[in-house]
Amino acid sequence: MLKILPIRQMKEMTPFMDDKVLQYMNEARIESFESFEKFSFLAFDWYRADRQENQSPYILIYLDREDLFFFCEDDETADRVQTLMGPEEETQSNGMQLYRFFARLMRDDRQYLEKLEEEITDTENQVLAGSQRTYLDKIIDWRKELLGMKQYYDQLSVIFDELEANDNDLLPNSVVRRVSILGNRAYRLSNGVINLREYVAQMREAYQSQLSIQQNELMKVFTVVAAVFMPLTLLVGWYGMNFKNMPELNWAYGYPAVIGISVLLCIGMIWYFRKKKWF
Repeated sequence: MLKILPIRQMKEMTPFMDDKVLQYMNEARIESFESFEKFSFLAFDWYRADRQENQSPYILIYLDREDLFFFCEDDETADRVQTLMGPEEETQSNGMQLYRFFARLMRDDRQYLEKLEEEITDTENQVLAGSQRTYLDKIIDWRKELLGMKQYYDQLSVIFDELEANDNDLLPNSVVRRVSILGNRAYRLSNGVINLREYVAQMREAYQSQLSIQQNELMKVFTVVAAVFMPLTLLVGWYGMNFKNMPELNWAYGYPAVIGISVLLCIGMIWYFRKKKWF
């Protein structure tokens, strides 16, 4: 029998499950997979691309030879699981229905990762073109998202490995082979997430390097400006001294000469700096 219910309605399954099992499910937060002689528990936090921030609904699955129960954190998650499962087919075994659920759960994940990769690449190009101002915030968001996805696929990998081991023989060999395929798919998706995390980390390092280069260029401009005005500062200091017999003070062209020398000094230094490609 297949049932999909919110966790708060778990007691409705009392006629089909042992009281001790129900008590254990209510008291303990089951992690990934627990196998017993006559039944198994599967649990994971469902990573959804359309979820609100910091929301990954918890799903607990009970499997024995006769029953397959999905207990979801809330009504919305239960409705989504029901949509994934589709109409119930009485001819399918519990193992096949469980396989169908996980296969449909990961059906669009590859496309989502490719879309995320395109978004990251496009943002990087915008940054290089100087049109992206929230680059660092996006990097932080991507790092958080990719970390959540990695944890999600790690949970699924554990589940598939344990189902493939099939210690309590709840699954037929045909389903075990299919579960092995799902395990390989989860492994490839996890590797894709790891590669994206490394890509984002490299982008962050490149961004920090770019900021350092920009700061160095700014400091270079300040240094050049300071160097250009240093001779003028010397002249100001020279004429600021209280000397009465400075020859140029009695020369009619003294001030124009000083002004001309100052201009020539500025032009000469700017020309020299440009020649050295210092700015």
